[in-house]
Amino acid sequence: MLCHALYSASLAMQHAYRDMLAPLGLTYPQFLVMTVLWTGPESPTVKEIGAQVHLESSTLTPLLKRLEKAGLLSRQRDTVDERQVRIALTPAGRALEARAEGVTRCLEDRLSGQSDDLRQTRDVLLRLAGHLRALDS
Repeated sequence: MLCHALYSASLAMQHAYRDMLAPLGLTYPQFLVMTVLWTGPESPTVKEIGAQVHLESSTLTPLLKRLEKAGLLSRQRDTVDERQVRIALTPAGRALEARAEGVTRCLEDRLSGQSDDLRQTRDVLLRLAGHLRALDS
């Protein structure tokens, strides 16, 4: 079944990242959020981050609170719309980016003989995700 293969691959990916993220003090979902903050617009809203990592606010908010407690980001109410919470990297969060760059590169190096397959797989999975999300609309 496709769902089992996807679930198994997702777990294997998280496991592969776990040992590399441990020295950074990040879990895999936290790493995904930090990646959005490092590469995305300045001070995105919680909703914008959630759309990028496909996490609901109820899951994302506690994760963001833990990252804030770790000193990696700050959360502030939007000055125009107080219902929105904006997230900004702290200097420590920005500095962690340089240390984290090696994580993805290390995994890519470990899978280097499969780079064409990985690119094709990524593209297929992104299309599949889009089709599945369209079913919910």
